[in-house]
Amino acid sequence: MKTLIKKLAPQFLLSLYHLLLAWLGAILYGFPSKKLIVIGITGTNGKTTVVFLITEILALQLRNKVASLSSIKFKIGKKEWPNKLKMTMPGRFKLQRFLKKAIRAGCKYVILEITSEGIKQHRHRFIDFNGVVFTNLTKEHIEAHKGFENYKKAKGKLFKALQKSKKKDKFAAINIDDRNSKYFLNLSKNLKVYTYGIKNKEAKIRPDKIKLEISLLGKFNIYNSLAAVCVAQSLGLTLRKTLKILKSIKEIPGRMELVIEKPFKVFVDYAHTPDALEKVYKTLGKGLICVFGSCGGGRDKWKRPEIGKIAERYCNKIILTNEDPYDEEPKNIINNIATSCKKPIKIIDRRKAINKALSLAKKDDMVIITGKGSEPWIMEKNKKVSWDDRRVVREEYKKIYGKIQNS
Repeated sequence: MKTLIKKLAPQFLLSLYHLLLAWLGAILYGFPSKKLIVIGITGTNGKTTVVFLITEILALQLRNKVASLSSIKFKIGKKEWPNKLKMTMPGRFKLQRFLKKAIRAGCKYVILEITSEGIKQHRHRFIDFNGVVFTNLTKEHIEAHKGFENYKKAKGKLFKALQKSKKKDKFAAINIDDRNSKYFLNLSKNLKVYTYGIKNKEAKIRPDKIKLEISLLGKFNIYNSLAAVCVAQSLGLTLRKTLKILKSIKEIPGRMELVIEKPFKVFVDYAHTPDALEKVYKTLGKGLICVFGSCGGGRDKWKRPEIGKIAERYCNKIILTNEDPYDEEPKNIINNIATSCKKPIKIIDRRKAINKALSLAKKDDMVIITGKGSEPWIMEKNKKVSWDDRRVVREEYKKIYGKIQNS
């Protein structure tokens, strides 16, 4: 019934409905963002990691007086709990209640992961932001937004909301290596702007300038770390301490997380867009054994053959499996991906697919399982099926090889 109403109702009425909910949520909880320093992180990829890094930097430098919300977890001070909502941004009432709880816990800073779907549904409205970070923009949610330009404009609305905020010393941190950065720079007039990048020499924050060293794998994590440095700088935190904290972070849950170390390596990563998937594969090198599907059954069908092409370039063994089919038949999703792969192995059962990958792996091989990361569910027929790629990897490894040898 809910889905039917969404399809039949005019778009302007749905938008008005979501806006009204946002307004009511803010009224009910007393517009809590006015008493907090709120920073929103948006972009296609890297949002969750940037939230994690900023939260760690602030928690260690400011005695845990920080709250954050991402696709991985919620945090208020020292209390943390996993995000099991199967949505990155909670609904308007839950979001405003989260901000209110942060105040009650004595938090001063809040870091929020902001999605285009959340913006579309006005979940960011009636939140007074102090700053916004733009990570990057690649094709994603194209069908939901009816085109890339609309998707970009949805992200831009967060910058417009920042401009309207009554907070002082507002700032924007922008990755100027991204081809869409000019659009966001134009939306950042009258703000304190921190630009970051690796290629563009005009970037204010660059790895060579600040002597950035990180333990996290991947060039994309250099970008994520630079974004975190921008925020730390905007808040007046010590660069030396910030860099030390970044170097000490060894891994992020479900993001290039090393689950099995010996005799071969098994990584789990959330990557589910063509751009993110290629960056993960490029980091690990060619000759991989990969396990993946395509999340969001019924949505973004365009990317299925694209991710198949990318896997074909980097992987020796491609195992296509179930991810988040929702109401779509998993077999159809897998077949869509397989159109651009030569000899993929098709195993709908994700546990069996992971088992197959581990069985094929030899000494010094690399297995990469993408699409879920640390997510605790698989969505099938509008039901949440309890899941964790990392747990399943460990369980299936023990079935085949016995005790895990990680040091």
